[in-house]
Amino acid sequence: MNLLDQLSGGPGAEDRARCSRKGCRADAVWQLLWNNPRIHPPERRKIWLACEEHRGWLQEYLQARSLWKETLPLPGAPVSESDNA
Repeated sequence: MNLLDQLSGGPGAEDRARCSRKGCRADAVWQLLWNNPRIHPPERRKIWLACEEHRGWLQEYLQARSLWKETLPLPGAPVSESDNA
């Protein structure tokens, strides 16, 4: 592994899902599905990823703009017991 591979996303680059919140490098455990009805067809879903800490903030941001559709666990990511209840 060399520095150029890491910078270019080539072999050896991290491939873990990261939170979409600006400046956050935490592993994502949630996917927030959203759609902007002014520019996307109704069936289209865009996805933001969220860590435990930023899930609420990102969801509220999308809800305030009437863009949020659904929040789902990220497949393969651990979910805390309190979220399973």
